[in-house]
Amino acid sequence: MTSTETTLPKLNIDGHLAIITLNKPHKANSLDSTDLLELSKHIYTINQQEEVLVLQVKSTGKYFCSGYDLRGFGEKKYSFEDISNMLEDARPVTIAVLNGGVYGGGTDLALACDFRIGNPTVNMFMPAVRLGLHFYERGLKRYVARLGLNAAKQLFLTAEKIDANEMLKIGYLTHLINVEDQEKVVDDLSHKLNQMAPLALLGMKKHLNRIARGSLDLNELKNDISIAAKSEDIREGALAWAEKRQPVFKGK
Repeated sequence: MTSTETTLPKLNIDGHLAIITLNKPHKANSLDSTDLLELSKHIYTINQQEEVLVLQVKSTGKYFCSGYDLRGFGEKKYSFEDISNMLEDARPVTIAVLNGGVYGGGTDLALACDFRIGNPTVNMFMPAVRLGLHFYERGLKRYVARLGLNAAKQLFLTAEKIDANEMLKIGYLTHLINVEDQEKVVDDLSHKLNQMAPLALLGMKKHLNRIARGSLDLNELKNDISIAAKSEDIREGALAWAEKRQPVFKGK
């Protein structure tokens, strides 16, 4: 096994849960084109596993992700934009587990996730304007849709670094948790999501994201609503509610 292979992002799937781990701590988890290609393969694999309802994105070391490694070489098939978009559009509900620095494209990678759970060591900044780099379309849309125009302007136009409290205030973090409690909160949220009715859970995740970026397909939404309304799961949900027990959903 080569050293490159040992530092590529890793994938683990266990039942309803998939975990992608960024694995280049010696380079602050910056991602080169080879890493991005590997991430695309992982997301594709996860999307094919119907039993997977939750995807956690984690990292090793003191940084979550410091963006694109301009020194990296490899097959230039996927850009950072491609991978962030793939992550936003991934079938499961996604949770970014944030530690330390979240910089550059790494901020969009996490923002593409449905939940972002951080601890007090987290900080972020978007240095594109300092580098003369104009950020890509859906990344700009994600910032505005999730954080609002004022916060997006603050982060993009000033390249200001902000700490965990400010990240929570502007809505970048959905949860701010003590380091010692972070893993439990991530596991509890993953478990809670895994107990939900899959057709409704995954359908609403998909359509909420599309509404946020102004690309809702009304016909597809109506179709997904109809499928859920005719499902075994909705009958099981109603019965379990009446019987005051935990429902057992099958995604059918």
